[in-house]
Amino acid sequence: MKSRLLLLIGLVGIVLVALSTLAMTGFNLPQPQGQPAANLVQTVRQAADPYKDVAAAEAAGYGLFLGCVSGQQEGAIGVHYPNGALVGDGVLDPTKPEVLVYEPTNDGLKLVAVEYLVLADDWNAQNPSPPVLMGQVFNYNGSPNRYGMPAFYELHVWAWKNNPNGIFADWNPRVSCEAFNP
Repeated sequence: MKSRLLLLIGLVGIVLVALSTLAMTGFNLPQPQGQPAANLVQTVRQAADPYKDVAAAEAAGYGLFLGCVSGQQEGAIGVHYPNGALVGDGVLDPTKPEVLVYEPTNDGLKLVAVEYLVLADDWNAQNPSPPVLMGQVFNYNGSPNRYGMPAFYELHVWAWKNNPNGIFADWNPRVSCEAFNP
């Protein structure tokens, strides 16, 4: 009887660890697209609309980071313009996205999304659980990663370009880096 109880407790523990790991790695499963999602998209559009012009974004402290992020099968994320002061403040504000995401086109860079980003150590030092913004749970990216950054939490919001994977998915198969010219 005691060994069965210990076995059951062990199995429950393994399941909880597995579920936590899945939640933290952010499988990019489709997110619910209800009212909280619509509210966040509307907030993003209002807050970041002035940055459709890259020069305005640069004047506000945003700058190019690494080039255009693409994948072999997933499509792309695009060209990231983070604001270092916002990334490093450990605070999430829906009206102040840490990163603006542009798609390179033959006509220049087009604003397609934003990314909310907070360094994991900064967040974890002040909060007992991963970040949630207007009902949307962030994805976790450990370190080392392809960006050369410390571990971080992030949430993309595709406010200007439809993403068949979902408004909050990282990769968008409709975004391309082909026109990127560094």
